[in-house]
Amino acid sequence: MKKILITGSCGFIGSHLVERLSKKYFIKALVFYNSFDDIGNLKYLKSLKNIEIERGDIRDFSLLYDITEDVDSIVNLAALITIPYSFKAVDSYIETNIKGVKNILEITKLRKIKHTIIISTSEVYGSAKYTPMDEEHPLNPYSPYAATKIAADQLANAYIKAFDLPVTIVRPFNIFGPRQSLRSVIPQIIVQAIKNDTIKIGNLYTKRDYTFVNDLTDIFLKILYNKKTFQKTFNICSGKTYKIKEIIQMVEKISGKKLNVKIEEKRIRKKSCEVDLLLGDNTLAKKLIGFQPKTDFYEGLKLTYDWFEKNIKEDKIVDYQI
Repeated sequence: MKKILITGSCGFIGSHLVERLSKKYFIKALVFYNSFDDIGNLKYLKSLKNIEIERGDIRDFSLLYDITEDVDSIVNLAALITIPYSFKAVDSYIETNIKGVKNILEITKLRKIKHTIIISTSEVYGSAKYTPMDEEHPLNPYSPYAATKIAADQLANAYIKAFDLPVTIVRPFNIFGPRQSLRSVIPQIIVQAIKNDTIKIGNLYTKRDYTFVNDLTDIFLKILYNKKTFQKTFNICSGKTYKIKEIIQMVEKISGKKLNVKIEEKRIRKKSCEVDLLLGDNTLAKKLIGFQPKTDFYEGLKLTYDWFEKNIKEDKIVDYQI
């Protein structure tokens, strides 16, 4: 059985990817080391079959080298992702999002890894110069977070050219679903709707292209070890956008409540840092790997709502003050 190292495995997407790929591969799940021995979202998995949990940090090259001796593939999801915090902790973002990726690329070269996947983000595009945004869209960072992800992508491309590495850059647009961080807008709306009738929000009119997390993880079965994807960058997106206002209206329907919307200035990004529209072009992903989102947005929103409602009632989510 092939063995895959998944970094950032305790996060939202990481935990879903570990769960999905462990049905076919043996997974080394790298969890950020902490004194509480917390494995994050991996605690929600019903089984740890074919999963070995490793603890550490992608900034630590020697640790990565040690745990990849028997690894065939690497999927790098480890990153600092919160956009507002990136303005306060730029050095931390540089260390994790750039130096961490450099370490992954060096390991790929030294260990002769058969396939490495670097997870990027649609935030690298900034506000649209044209839509839909394909992989050739200009890169235009609106935050230190986006800037570090651009740097990581460019570093990966440099290693690809210099060392002919089997590396793929996957650029998801907005992924949503169960287990997502409460720092993200959809969980914020859902949890507030579950707890009360008032939704405190910032900008109601930004438009985002959303893909349900199960659609993303399923497609990895077509990406891994697929030579068609080597040395390429491609978007994962639905090709449709929704305003925050529209999402609140859908959650209102799902919850059966009349929701009051309260705009809070502190939740609104500075205009110079706000990305108004992210609408992706997934033509290349369709052509290369047959990507086709299966989950309707409303259906995915309801599945997400049901998960949060169940876990809040069972007190499995303890930090849900928004």
